[in-house]
Amino acid sequence: MTKEEAKKRIEVLKKEIEKYRYAYHVLNQSLVPDEVLDSLKKELYDLEQKYPEFITPDSPTQRVAGEPLKFFKKVVHKVPMISLNDAFSEDDMKDWYERIKKLLPENAKIDFYCEYKFDGLAISLEYEKGILKVGSTRGDGKIGEDVTNNLKTIEAIPLRLTKEIDVEVRGEVLLTKEEFKRINKEQEKKGLPPYANPRNIAAGSIRQLDPKITASRKLDFYAYDLITDLGQKTHEEKHLILKELGFKVHSGNKKAENLKEVFDFHEKVLKEREKLPFEIDGVVVIVNNNDYFEKLGVVGKAPRGAIAYKFSPKETTTIVEDIIVQVGRTGVLTPVAILKPVEVGGVVVSRATLHNKEEIKRLGLKIKDTVIISRAGDVIPKIEKVLTNLRTGKEKEFKMPNYCPVCKTKVVEDEGGIIVRCPNKNCPARSVEHFYHFVSKGAFEIKGVGPKIIDRFLDEGLISDISDIFDLKEGDIAPLERYGEKSASNIVKSIENSKNITLNRFIYALGIGHIGEENAVLLAKYFQEKNQNKKITISDLIRIGKRLKEEELEKVKTIGPKIAKSIIDWFKDEKNLKFLKKLEEKGISLIPVVSSKGRGKLEGLTFVLTGTLLSMTREEAKRRIREEGGEVSETVSKKTDFVVSGENPGSKYEKAKKLNVKIIKEQEFLKML
Repeated sequence: MTKEEAKKRIEVLKKEIEKYRYAYHVLNQSLVPDEVLDSLKKELYDLEQKYPEFITPDSPTQRVAGEPLKFFKKVVHKVPMISLNDAFSEDDMKDWYERIKKLLPENAKIDFYCEYKFDGLAISLEYEKGILKVGSTRGDGKIGEDVTNNLKTIEAIPLRLTKEIDVEVRGEVLLTKEEFKRINKEQEKKGLPPYANPRNIAAGSIRQLDPKITASRKLDFYAYDLITDLGQKTHEEKHLILKELGFKVHSGNKKAENLKEVFDFHEKVLKEREKLPFEIDGVVVIVNNNDYFEKLGVVGKAPRGAIAYKFSPKETTTIVEDIIVQVGRTGVLTPVAILKPVEVGGVVVSRATLHNKEEIKRLGLKIKDTVIISRAGDVIPKIEKVLTNLRTGKEKEFKMPNYCPVCKTKVVEDEGGIIVRCPNKNCPARSVEHFYHFVSKGAFEIKGVGPKIIDRFLDEGLISDISDIFDLKEGDIAPLERYGEKSASNIVKSIENSKNITLNRFIYALGIGHIGEENAVLLAKYFQEKNQNKKITISDLIRIGKRLKEEELEKVKTIGPKIAKSIIDWFKDEKNLKFLKKLEEKGISLIPVVSSKGRGKLEGLTFVLTGTLLSMTREEAKRRIREEGGEVSETVSKKTDFVVSGENPGSKYEKAKKLNVKIIKEQEFLKML
């Protein structure tokens, strides 16, 4: 993104966020889920951090909330009620830690206090000589609303403290999940629409002009900050003092000695989230030492020494980088949105199926649009809405192709034009055998990826070319039936690990006619020699492959005219060369075949194995032959020096007799080793 593009993006984000925030905080209307607003705020914050010259006083990052409602008395906060910046991942938290560490003494011992991040309404309580005098909302951070009478209806808020002191306390008003259900049942009985979430009811209840309505809602309250200096040295001590004064503080809050303990706390709270009686959307992490916290100060309207470490949102925003078309096993063409990778529902998502052209029309989607995507539980990532207000004019319309993107056959339409299909039964996209071979043992051998899951990837439009498998993210796989997040994570790791592959296994995976595992080893060594035994890349493979000559290839043991022609023809096919280039772009790295050091006992000899060996497995026998400088072939030819015959030998034994190739038993083979 250029500087000018960043400036334009910042401007449209500011306008959109302010619209949502005003509706939410001032009018008590929720136009989009909180998670969507958080996502837009995070994008704006990150851009402003990168381009601080574009930060303006009217930016949503420079204010806390909307203006107070006019029909409540205004209250000026002696200490501003500031908000927190958000983190959504361990990397975000590590970045935050590195930033604050630079601002503190070199030998500073930084520990943290971790709290449940309640999803309610923040309020301030001021006490004079231990008696509640003023209770107010956050408002714009500097000026709030006097809602004292309403707050007095909440039993969790003490009207008199245990000590007769002047003190200001901050905390959160909440509505339990059970009370939320009860209120919505009443709404249904009255024929009224249900409320969207507990937070909306809590906020609306506190803003009621009639305290009786507030009292009927059975609101709860937790204290989390002590503003008045009562000698506390740490944030943890603040909570102990609050409890002594008679406030309800959450017992699950915990001190953390380091970031690892912060991550453990976050994971623990995430696991118990659904069982909690109230809604939370993350944890708050605060530098525990109050002196350090004060020293770190405030940037914009947020303290440097505290951060909201949120849970992965179930809805978030991202950009549709492209729309591609996948061809499934039945020939159906499925449009797929390629997304700017984003975490949603606990996993990273990089694509979302658009099902058919009618779905694109319904959404009004264009390439480069900013969209809201959702993923709750095991639901497949879905584009919910296009944020048209964020368009820049560079967005492009998408049209379904008239010809199959794989075989170029003219497509046909089914079901009233909704479904587009390739009618060519011989279309390569509809043949899956080469997909199975590519991931099989001896080739890329991607653990957890077999024929069944390859079929599923194809059916869901996740891949149309086997190289697409290297683009898959956890969030693309996890929603598939019978594949949880752990399985998805393991598969993605396995795919990533397979990117470093020995040259012989890579050649075998390509599926060149007549090239099995053993010929792949010989061909790999040939390519390495042609590359002067330097580290070989896929580009080197393409360069050498284009110049191959039959007479040279036939000098390689076990490669005759038929196999040589098959190899040369494969490298002449432009489609195959494009495929190789795509694999290189995906980050596939080739590992040279290890040759034996010096001359071994079997140097220059070629062996074929047939039957069952008793002293070792066939794989061990192959390894021993190669270690001693020999070659292993899959087929018997005049170039074969020895056929090693185990128990129950197969057709290779008979062919060796016909060609007068020397046949040796296992014991004789062991003596040679």
